[in-house]
Amino acid sequence: MAAGVATWLPFARAAAVGWLPLAKAPMPGVPQERRRRTDEMLVVNVSGRRFMTWKDTLDRYPDTLLGSSEKEFFFSEDTQEYFFDRDAEMFRHILNFYRTGKLHYPRQECIAAFDEELAFFGVIPEIIGDCCMEEYRDRKKENAERLAEDTEAENSGDAPLPPNSTDRQRLWRAFENPHTSTVALVFYYVTGFFIAVSVIANVVETVPCQPPPGHKKALTCGEKFSLQFVCMDTACVLIFTFEYLLRLFAAPNRLHFARSVMSIIDVVAIMPFYIGLVMPKNEDVSGAFVTLRVFRVFRIFKFSRHSQGLRILGYTLKSCASELGFLLFSLTMAIIIFATVMYYAEKSTEDTNFISIPAAF
Repeated sequence: MAAGVATWLPFARAAAVGWLPLAKAPMPGVPQERRRRTDEMLVVNVSGRRFMTWKDTLDRYPDTLLGSSEKEFFFSEDTQEYFFDRDAEMFRHILNFYRTGKLHYPRQECIAAFDEELAFFGVIPEIIGDCCMEEYRDRKKENAERLAEDTEAENSGDAPLPPNSTDRQRLWRAFENPHTSTVALVFYYVTGFFIAVSVIANVVETVPCQPPPGHKKALTCGEKFSLQFVCMDTACVLIFTFEYLLRLFAAPNRLHFARSVMSIIDVVAIMPFYIGLVMPKNEDVSGAFVTLRVFRVFRIFKFSRHSQGLRILGYTLKSCASELGFLLFSLTMAIIIFATVMYYAEKSTEDTNFISIPAAF
């Protein structure tokens, strides 16, 4: 009796203050069990983490492991549950697929490990939802490229070349693994030295220098010592060109090498020098190509050939391209909004520096 009064007391209080009218009709009865009697509850133990679901839920997909009779091989008579020594966190997404019919890709998980779990439970990745399919394919492609590069690096590692190897194979081994010979190691450090010299010279030539006697106008170091910088730049470009041609000659697949990112960086880094040689001295014509000299800064990316850490950084930036793009978009919107506010706030002020919205950037 006391339990019944306690159950209805909150409804009575709510009705007294006008929250809920009292029901005049009798309360409906307890709903009966809608599931069939043949349906049963199953317990799936995944590495110590128990999941409970209905048998009908798993039977929806008979072509998979959990939906077929093959799961009986994993049934434990002692615990009366199915045990799988797999990743419990990823299994949660697989079980949700049985429940909802939609498979989602967990972004925080490794793409290779997720594919292994799908293959074990017999779930094909083509049924991943549209909301996750694009990112899944991007991660899949990125992982395949990384594995291909790692395989190529292992093949060009410390393993000895066959006795009948050609000069091209030995030269490519020297480029990819300079520690295999003394000559390759010397060439490795020489090219690295010229990369550093080229980058430093590109910066120093823009620094203002003391003008020579009889000149009042301040000159940059590049204008004051133009001959020295031209000779230095020519020597660096010749070294880079020689290295690129040797790599192109020794590459196992020249077309694949020419289309690679590092090959494009090599070409872009030396392109301004050769364009400047064929361009006429007419300022009206050559002035449009002066901005090409900015491509010389791409020589700094040549350091990535000599640093595994820079290559890892490149992989990281590539995998986070969408997030970085959204961050850049957000910063751009914030700059435009605040610049607009500053412009209209200072518009009526005399001698203001915010004469336009771009000036308020």
